[in-house]
Amino acid sequence: MPEAVVIIVGAGPSGLAVAGCLSRLQIPYLLLEREDCFASLWKKYSYDRLHLHLQKQFCELPHMSFPSSCPTYVPKKQFIQYLDDYVAHFKISPMYQRNVESANYDQGSEKWVVKAMNNDEGCGEVEEYLGTFLVVATGEATNPYVPDVEGLSSFDGEVLHSTRFKSGVEFKNKNVLVVGSGNSGMEIALDLANHDAKTSIIVRSPVHFLSRRMVYLALVLLRYLSLSKVDSLMVLLSKLVYGDLAKYGIGRPKEGPFLMKIKYGKYPAIDVGTYIKIRSGTIQVLPAEIGTIRGNDVELKNGKSYQFDSIVFCTGFKRSTNLWLKGDDYLLREDGIPNQVFQIIGKERRSSM
Repeated sequence: MPEAVVIIVGAGPSGLAVAGCLSRLQIPYLLLEREDCFASLWKKYSYDRLHLHLQKQFCELPHMSFPSSCPTYVPKKQFIQYLDDYVAHFKISPMYQRNVESANYDQGSEKWVVKAMNNDEGCGEVEEYLGTFLVVATGEATNPYVPDVEGLSSFDGEVLHSTRFKSGVEFKNKNVLVVGSGNSGMEIALDLANHDAKTSIIVRSPVHFLSRRMVYLALVLLRYLSLSKVDSLMVLLSKLVYGDLAKYGIGRPKEGPFLMKIKYGKYPAIDVGTYIKIRSGTIQVLPAEIGTIRGNDVELKNGKSYQFDSIVFCTGFKRSTNLWLKGDDYLLREDGIPNQVFQIIGKERRSSM
């Protein structure tokens, strides 16, 4: 039974950051990753035009800066290269294709017992690992989620999740429906429109629109002002810059953008050009969810019907940590999002350091 001081689950940027810090301090650890590579969301499941939404100084991993040649908002290819360099620099060696099935804290031994299925080359054996500490770095994007839509199997065109979308170039002159108005949905809709696809996007829930500069300002102000004050300022700035979004079929939430991130895990839409396409009518907003699908006909719950050649579901992910992390009632809700109380405690502890 392999044993280490720390067991890290997930080799995304957060897991790599923890591994880098432990390597620097020569603390033994095991890094378990269910995919066959690290940072799989970036390497395998992201679209080509993806950039970091935050300025690079907010996205650096510990003890290693981005090269000075990197632009302010780092593109996908350069971010992956940065992660490759980070892994090489700290000699990080993840154990790939280990799908964690359970993690329990054993009071007798005062150790975490982690069981993982080894899927490497069809091994199919459950392995056990012991660790004094457990770091859960599985992130928010775990299992791609596509809602159960009546008649979806009858759709005549292409249906894909955002994790399979690469570029709008293959959808030129096609009628494409984007389902979901998070950042992936907004950017994929923009990419489709830029490649001359006839693009529609379903915006079912109210959305905060913020620019990159607004987000940067908010991150700076959060060091000095309360979250509620920063939220109020962001809403005011959004109204000044984007005006009344309701006339385009987009509602504005009653709660502030950063409060919604903490409470529901819902990010504001960081606008990189989608708003202009919506305002001009290049991207059509459909403010109702899908009711039924028959062939190429998509009928919305407001009774209107449209024809599409392709559907891209940007409907996010289902978290799975709460399914295997045992005794985690004080950490996670049923949907896998951290309990708000725990987040507040964590913030208070950080502020007291």
